[in-house]
Amino acid sequence: MSAREQILERLRSALHDNPPVPHIPRHYREHSGLDREERIQLLMDRLVDYKAGVTVVDEAGLAPRIAELLAGAHSYVVPEGLDGGWLADAEAAAPGRRRVDTLEEPLSVAELDAVDAVVTASAVAVAETGTIILDGSPDQGRRAISLVPDHHICVVRSDHIAGILPEALRRLDGTRPLTWISGPSATSDIELERVEGVHGPRNLDVIILRS
Repeated sequence: MSAREQILERLRSALHDNPPVPHIPRHYREHSGLDREERIQLLMDRLVDYKAGVTVVDEAGLAPRIAELLAGAHSYVVPEGLDGGWLADAEAAAPGRRRVDTLEEPLSVAELDAVDAVVTASAVAVAETGTIILDGSPDQGRRAISLVPDHHICVVRSDHIAGILPEALRRLDGTRPLTWISGPSATSDIELERVEGVHGPRNLDVIILRS
């Protein structure tokens, strides 16, 4: 018998003799019981704790707020599926700054490093932990575009805010490339000196869009 056949035979034997999986009790909380306003307020509190900027706007206030946050940026990148209306005021104030990242012609790491900011949407947010999750959808783009530029402007729809993690997980497709963001990138050395921007953007601004 060859080595390959031996390995396959062992796999068949292990699968054949594999006992049924025992029931695993799950007694953790599955629902937060928070209403929409409570979820918004809790998410805001957590984001402020993480030293992120946070603003709540309605649809009419979204484009002006994005333009304000991009006022000092010489260039910025957006995923190809982002709503162009969100950037209308920024484009009017300073045309020609926008770069679009596409799957067919993705920007290189060097090009991403040269832009000042990135604007994305988000898949879901967890109020209790202050976590924002991107899943690589067209309005969020590749993971690289939210990690390389120094300033991330992220739009979170209010109806995409879950109270606790189990509620958020039910809204996600676990086979997609998920990026979990809890505040600006930060780490501490052995002497507990906080250093920002090591593993991602140093600056995170979250815009909660009431819907």
